[in-house]
Amino acid sequence: MKNRMLLRAVAICAALLGGGIFTSCSQDTKAAPTKAELTVDPNRYTVEHPDRFKLATVETRDVPTVLDANGSVTPDVNRTIHVTSLGSGRVVDLKVRLGDFVHKGQVLLSIQSSDLAGAFSDYQKAIADEQLAGKAFDRAQLLYSHGALAEKDLQQAQDTEEKAKVDVQNADQHVRLLGGDPLHPSSLIELRAPVSGTIVEQNIAGFEGVKSLDSSPSLFTIANLDRVWVLCDVYENDLGEVHLGDPAEIRLNAYPDKEYQGKVADISRVLDPSSRSAKVRIVLPNRDGLLRPGMFAVATFRSSKSQPRIVVPATAVLRLQDKDWVFRKEGAQQFRRVEVRTLGEPSDGMMSVQSGIKVGDEIVGNALEFSSAVAEQGK
Repeated sequence: MKNRMLLRAVAICAALLGGGIFTSCSQDTKAAPTKAELTVDPNRYTVEHPDRFKLATVETRDVPTVLDANGSVTPDVNRTIHVTSLGSGRVVDLKVRLGDFVHKGQVLLSIQSSDLAGAFSDYQKAIADEQLAGKAFDRAQLLYSHGALAEKDLQQAQDTEEKAKVDVQNADQHVRLLGGDPLHPSSLIELRAPVSGTIVEQNIAGFEGVKSLDSSPSLFTIANLDRVWVLCDVYENDLGEVHLGDPAEIRLNAYPDKEYQGKVADISRVLDPSSRSAKVRIVLPNRDGLLRPGMFAVATFRSSKSQPRIVVPATAVLRLQDKDWVFRKEGAQQFRRVEVRTLGEPSDGMMSVQSGIKVGDEIVGNALEFSSAVAEQGK
């Protein structure tokens, strides 16, 4: 009961103030060209000179669907190489670090390897066996030419020499596979970069042991960053708005004044079960090297297909307390602040609105100017 009596008293005071019954209030009203009346509804405003504010009519236009999605910069997996050692051992010299740029053929690290030492031993034994088999075959040919050796014994000697040559070739390939040079026997493996690029992952440190391939990750990952991917998470409900080939605008926290242009290159066919989102891939050139793996990115997708949307001037929308508002005209001097739901970023000075207003409504064209004037004159 008390609350209703209080509201009724406020309403009576508002009517008296509007009618100019109180002389002092009437004098203050004349001094201010625009003044908000005291009303029970905090979103309703009455101004004396509405012609000061330019109005805009809500209309529809065929505009592309706009969708924002968070993502990050990652290396192009098609231009990424995982570097491993086929021989186990211990690192004795680490020459590069994470983030270094390396050239093809550059030594990354040196490994003291018993595997390579064993491979050289096998190679040298195969060489000795091949030389012995060659001499035996030469002797067999000489004896056979003088009729002192049977043909089958000559064939046996020839077969032994050919097998010895195969063993030499296999031992030679084994040494080279482990990173050694058959002409320079050594137990030291020099692991070299297979391609030029940036080291984006390092899983080894100095004097650590290098295990077999079955039980250890790659030692380094080298990526060519002249072209990178931006992988974005698009939620299940929004996947219908994104299509292959759609243009995408990329903005990075690191470079807020720059905007990168790309296209949707792939949409994952598998959803992440925890977030219910799919990975959308955009390929970007990176010749200047400014795009670094791990950078946070926001992608704005603009569908190639247009559909009718309610649009208003971007200046007519006021962002306040994490909500979007417009001021809709409701009478000769009456305006109402209405919450709207917008879609994406402004395009060509216009902003798409999903709900809150309808076609034909008249709204204030510059919401910030209107809000500031009402707040200033209402003091």
